[in-house]
Amino acid sequence: MRWLRKDPQLEVWEVADDQPLGDIGAAHKIRDICASAGTIAEKLAAAGGRDSEKKQADDAERYQAAIKRALEIAMQISDDSMRDVSVSQIIKLCVQLDHLKTARVLLRTIRSEKTRAELVAEHPKLIDQDAAS
Repeated sequence: MRWLRKDPQLEVWEVADDQPLGDIGAAHKIRDICASAGTIAEKLAAAGGRDSEKKQADDAERYQAAIKRALEIAMQISDDSMRDVSVSQIIKLCVQLDHLKTARVLLRTIRSEKTRAELVAEHPKLIDQDAAS
């Protein structure tokens, strides 16, 4: 029964952009990607039960693809403050699943001391214990 079969819906990060985004469009796209991937991260954090390993692997793959696409878009943003805000959204997403190594590397790319300090205050886990001592 072909009419009952649903075609898989593309994720926000899988949709091809026909034209270049500008800085504002890129920031909006990153925000949408982080919101969508945030729901995946919540499911991964609360996962359990039977048949969860395959589902977790699929969700983890989707999550990684979202992070990768968000970082690709963030590299195209020329405005420093807009890029800092976008990267901070990606960092928050990384912290949500305890990908602290990635989050710490991204934290170093933020140029604004204020934004960096706010992130560290919000997520104390971002303080690198080896560098602090």
